[in-house]
Amino acid sequence: MVLSEPNERNSKNELEESSNDKVEAKCCSNNICSVVNPSDPFTIPKFVDKLPIPKVAKPINNDNKCEEKENHYKITMEEAEHRFSSYFPLTKVWGYDGLYPGPTIEAFKNIATYVLWDNKLPSKHILPYDKTLHGTVDDPEVKTVVHLHGAKVESDSDGHPEAWFTNGFKITGSEFTRKTYKYTNFQSGTTMWYHDHAMGQTRLNVYAGLAGFYILRDLLEERLNLPKGKYEIPLLVQDKSFTENGQLFYPAAPPFPVDVFPSIVPGFLGNTIIVNGKVWPYLNVEPRKYRFRILNGSNRREYTMSLSNGGEFIQIGTDGGLIESPVNLKSFKLMPAERIDVIIDFSKYKGERIILMNDDPAANLSGTNMIMRFNVIEPLKGEDTSTVPNTLRVAHPLNADLARRKRKVSFGAMTDNYGRPMLHIDNMTWSDPVTEKPALDSIEIWNLINPMLGAHPIHIHLVQFKILWRRPFDVDDYNKTGKVTFTGPEEEPYDYERGFKDTVNAEAGKVTRIIMQFKGYAGDYVWHCHFLEHEDHEMMRPLKVVECNCD
Repeated sequence: MVLSEPNERNSKNELEESSNDKVEAKCCSNNICSVVNPSDPFTIPKFVDKLPIPKVAKPINNDNKCEEKENHYKITMEEAEHRFSSYFPLTKVWGYDGLYPGPTIEAFKNIATYVLWDNKLPSKHILPYDKTLHGTVDDPEVKTVVHLHGAKVESDSDGHPEAWFTNGFKITGSEFTRKTYKYTNFQSGTTMWYHDHAMGQTRLNVYAGLAGFYILRDLLEERLNLPKGKYEIPLLVQDKSFTENGQLFYPAAPPFPVDVFPSIVPGFLGNTIIVNGKVWPYLNVEPRKYRFRILNGSNRREYTMSLSNGGEFIQIGTDGGLIESPVNLKSFKLMPAERIDVIIDFSKYKGERIILMNDDPAANLSGTNMIMRFNVIEPLKGEDTSTVPNTLRVAHPLNADLARRKRKVSFGAMTDNYGRPMLHIDNMTWSDPVTEKPALDSIEIWNLINPMLGAHPIHIHLVQFKILWRRPFDVDDYNKTGKVTFTGPEEEPYDYERGFKDTVNAEAGKVTRIIMQFKGYAGDYVWHCHFLEHEDHEMMRPLKVVECNCD
């Protein structure tokens, strides 16, 4: 269930009319254009602000105290003001180091990264705060904990939702054990992201701005002659809505009557697309190859991305890093939290203006069917010597015959004590006993059974997995008998899903089968739906990796 959105209005034939570089409008002294209403996306000019590149965090190493192979950072969560558009006033946000997006952390395989995450936020939330959810009834209103999404780390540095802390660490959650997190970086180079994961308010804290990139590099990637430097660009794509005075809007109640106010909503879809902190930005590019690390950081919105001129993407990576061989794509789908690593060769499009489109059916006519624009108008600064090799990496597949356990888990819905729809996993809530207890180093196969009308992006902490297949089943019979009766053949993963993943689109009416190995660390982790409103409203379960097979 999601909130309703406006009907679609703009067509691709109208793209050029809606994407003029110059906007004829008079601006008032408060910096709001007289014809621009931030709450009405139809009035917001598109492609007038340049795409920002997130700042790179600088380590604070002290050579007298640090070991040779480690980097130390201190990153502070602060309330700040941010300009989403040159036609908006300043907007209040929460940011890491007061920035949105937060500073990008650059790391290298096997060289440890230590981060002191410091909460300097106020005691009152800037968004509607529901005090009836798990973790909000008697906990502080503003609490934070940082999860490095996609990382293989010890459990005390994973950002457990109950390891939260308040300003100055004055109050901490039941799982809190350390202030400085250790990221060992014992994994292949990849695009990760860090974001808030506090119990019962992840949707609010991430929406307020608490998200940033973490790019892990390795020697394999260094040996490849891929585009790099200013030709390698991270893209954080999110959707937001604004009030008339340019402040963040998040609904305080669902679109049906409830006895709670403010109340969580079943899902949130913003009417404005933000990339790296700017509304519908543009990027001037040279006629050469560029590498884009694209992240869907939205609460709920899905994106099916394509280029308006019908051009191709060359995919080189997924959530888990480089894939074995490049894949040519006309389009791809990103659910919340999924990442894709692609190259666009602009040498074929000199002089063109190309819009990164969102072809997802949920895209509405406010312009969420457009994401940003590439203007291929910069002169070529030297010969483009970058290449895309036929082989990117040699992957070692997981052997399904060695799987120690095959699990079946199912998604469903119930009603909470206030009459609101509440989604769940296996008819359980967060506080029910742990049921997934894989043994350390064991291989497991999970069958994700989704009898619901909508898909769910399922994220499992600690591991990277492979999608084996999806298969449709008789939903009506399953709801009556609990028996899975397949109604069609196994479906191979989509072309853009064939690498290692940490988030998977568990499609409606299908069983999604994945395989993974719980390597590295034992301890307490979690797995959940990455629709953030679902996660905050009980569609999250504990996961305990044990030293022995104790389940």
